Amino acid sequence: MSDFFSTVNQLVASHAMVVDRPKGTRHPRFTDAEYPIDYGYLDGTTGGDGSGIDVFRGSASLRGVAAVAATVDLHKRDGELKILLDCTEEEVDVVVSFLRDELRLATTLLRP
Repeated sequence: MSDFFSTVNQLVASHAMVVDRPKGTRHPRFTDAEYPIDYGYLDGTTGGDGSGIDVFRGSASLRGVAAVAATVDLHKRDGELKILLDCTEEEVDVVVSFLRDELRLATTLLRP
């Protein structure tokens, strides 16, 4: 697993994060769901849906990659990885709850 997270950290370090849904922004499909922390993507990358690799960025500056969430969306019929960057343990729990309970995504958390 360490090679995986080493590579994820290299990917994050070499691409700028674009925040397109700041904390408190409503989800476009689930309008009752608000993003609990900043959400966006790594510019110049490609994720499972053809857009940039998804990233949640928390408040623990310089912590690095705290976890990666592997998600499956039955409605969209896709799977994706979402990087949890600079997240405290509490923020990791909040993001996982948001993905599972608010967005109804099957979610497994991978930790370094």
